[in-house]
Amino acid sequence: MAPKSDSAEGIVLNFVNEQNRPLNSQNVADALQKFNLKKAAIQKALDTLADSGRISFKEYGKQKIYVARQDQFDIPNSEELNQMKEQNAKLQEKLDEQKREINEVEGEIKALQSNLTLEQIRTKEADLRKKVEEMEETLTKLRGGVTLVSPEERKAVEGIYVDTVSQWRRRKRMFRDVWDAINENSPKDIKEFKEELGIEYDEDLGVSLQSFCDLMQHGKKRTRGQ
Repeated sequence: MAPKSDSAEGIVLNFVNEQNRPLNSQNVADALQKFNLKKAAIQKALDTLADSGRISFKEYGKQKIYVARQDQFDIPNSEELNQMKEQNAKLQEKLDEQKREINEVEGEIKALQSNLTLEQIRTKEADLRKKVEEMEETLTKLRGGVTLVSPEERKAVEGIYVDTVSQWRRRKRMFRDVWDAINENSPKDIKEFKEELGIEYDEDLGVSLQSFCDLMQHGKKRTRGQ
């Protein structure tokens, strides 16, 4: 008499037949956790099914390997196998085509998602129009000879600039004096020592003190020309 499908034996038998591959009790227990079957109950079901001849088993030392009885399955002949291979190839081609179609649809969706909505376009347009109006207003003032920066403000900014460049020059000179004194008596390679301490020259950062000094001189000439 066949075990009930909802009994432990029935569940285990259906699983072993569906898998149709060698299994040990741990394989079956792991796969059937969703049925809340304990390993002891699964082991008992496997042994009962094996003793009754519903499944086959072999012993390898202390471990038993269970497998579905092969005489219950229809084994295809060579012609049927060839037909199955052809069907499999056609199904694979169909699957590949569906994957390509899915990729194309996903690409179109991404492209659509990257586009701005009508509301976003209108908002962006309003922002750009506002910026253009502000720039046109500034340009009109410049053309009309309106001074956007007062002489007092300009003089204050130039003073800060001159003071900053002076501080830069002074501190750079101080650093050079100390650095040269250290390296004069140091056996280390200057470049390696500099990298070890994490020291960077202005030139390492693409900055030139002289260019800022030249800009300051240019500003003085421009002021005298005005």
